[in-house]
Amino acid sequence: MPRVLIIYYSLTGNTEKMAKIVAKGVEKENVEVEVKRVEEVKVDELKDADGIIIGSPTHYGSMASQIKQLFEESRRLQGQLVGKVGAAFTSSHWVGGGNETTIMDILRAFLIHGMIVQGEARGDHYGPVALYAPDERSSSECEILGQKVAKLVKRLKEEVK
Repeated sequence: MPRVLIIYYSLTGNTEKMAKIVAKGVEKENVEVEVKRVEEVKVDELKDADGIIIGSPTHYGSMASQIKQLFEESRRLQGQLVGKVGAAFTSSHWVGGGNETTIMDILRAFLIHGMIVQGEARGDHYGPVALYAPDERSSSECEILGQKVAKLVKRLKEEVK
């Protein structure tokens, strides 16, 4: 069965709320999903997931250091994540506080691993953004992201058969 791993770091609980909403979207597509705080993740777990969605608060226009540390550790997996699906989301306190640069930093790391990135033609193009706690708009974007990643993971798993 296809599996999506959602990893997040959250200081205030806002990014954690987003992670749980993204998981609801994945579940709607009948795909196995696991949600974990970054502190609980062992880097080798990334190899076992078909899709990896990472959420981080925006810290100085980039991902939290805890998320960056996971990517630093993932260097030893270079070449082992090729073809997996990746996506990202963030929470921030400011409209122009680096939301898109945070998401793009995460997506760039996925691309360096050879992963397939799921974007959005409407709404939050690079990934969902919440200002403070997720509101109705950002919650909808999170759920849509989860569904799109799950659909893509299923499609790719079918093609491999």
